Amino acid sequence: MRKGVNMKRYGNGEPAAGAALVLRRLLKVYPDVECALFFKTPFQLLVATILSAQCTDKRVNMVTPGLFKALPDARAFAGSTVLVIQERIKSINFFRNKAKHIHAAAVMIMEEFGGEVPHTMPEMLRLPGVARKTANVVLGVGYGVMEGVVVDTHVRRLSLRLGLTKHHDPLKIEKDLVKVVPQKEWERFSLLLIQHGRQICIARKPLCESCILNDICPSAFRVGGTSRPDR
Repeated sequence: MRKGVNMKRYGNGEPAAGAALVLRRLLKVYPDVECALFFKTPFQLLVATILSAQCTDKRVNMVTPGLFKALPDARAFAGSTVLVIQERIKSINFFRNKAKHIHAAAVMIMEEFGGEVPHTMPEMLRLPGVARKTANVVLGVGYGVMEGVVVDTHVRRLSLRLGLTKHHDPLKIEKDLVKVVPQKEWERFSLLLIQHGRQICIARKPLCESCILNDICPSAFRVGGTSRPDR
């Protein structure tokens, strides 16, 4: 453990990395981190985020250029059909349900929000297929409105491993994170955890030896059958 590191402890006695320290260190590794999804408008970001559920951003980014060329905005999606949308996104996981949600969301946006994706959490949550994760992405990345922290599979995993939460439920994790991360950093903090989760802190066997957080992470060298080396 590095001298002078301000550590926090939870009930199991293990040290947990302070969120501010995690933020500072990850920014050194990923200084230009940004949303990996391709989009030009908040509506396109909404569509891409819905498509990304249980699907890789890489796969989504292979589909959306052609999709958005054919259907560039909410009006085009609302005027299309579920079957047409399905055909254009059929390589995406759960494409049938996603097509239904996207079409229904586009119709609601046209009929109730003047063709623009709403700017508030309560209104976002009214849209079909939209839960807090999707709403936080669109509000934060699309509009710069910080309503909460995006908790996807990577943020969930890293928050638990770093000791920033003891919960598994995304809503409870988000409540823990907003208490320790400054509001202005909510979007960037989640993007950093997502990037680090993809590259280093992977699910089955994290690359702890290459991790800039390994001296402050209570889970370092313990996941995937590894052990902490002698230092």
